[in-house]
Amino acid sequence: MFSKEESRLLRQEFWTSFGKSFPRKWILYNTKIKGLSFKFHFDTKKAFITLDLEDDLENRINCWEKLEALKTILHTDYLPDAIYEEEFYLTNGKEISRIYLPLEGKVSIHNKNTWQEVMEFFNINMILFEAFFEEYRDIIKG
Repeated sequence: MFSKEESRLLRQEFWTSFGKSFPRKWILYNTKIKGLSFKFHFDTKKAFITLDLEDDLENRINCWEKLEALKTILHTDYLPDAIYEEEFYLTNGKEISRIYLPLEGKVSIHNKNTWQEVMEFFNINMILFEAFFEEYRDIIKG
């Protein structure tokens, strides 16, 4: 078991190491579409990448319909295992729409032996996710 401080330091070390191992300017929040953002997630049980829609309901529905229309393309040409969830609830209870890709397997940010696998998963798959977004940004933005 790790103290909060040890856990914080490990998280910081992971993200610093990831940034140095795979130096790249990720899109993340800079999508130029209100409420749409890419995220990396890695904790003590799982790792995944997401495309989150957190805008007001009307804009969320409008953007989600476009992402749904592109689902076959995303699955065929970019991320075949991406999961679409129109209604996803964050731990704070907020409802968003999310497309995500989990890393299958047992990983933990507290286990440095899993870091390389997670970093490679993040790098390979977020590049593909961003390529999909860049190709279809104008459609998604509508």
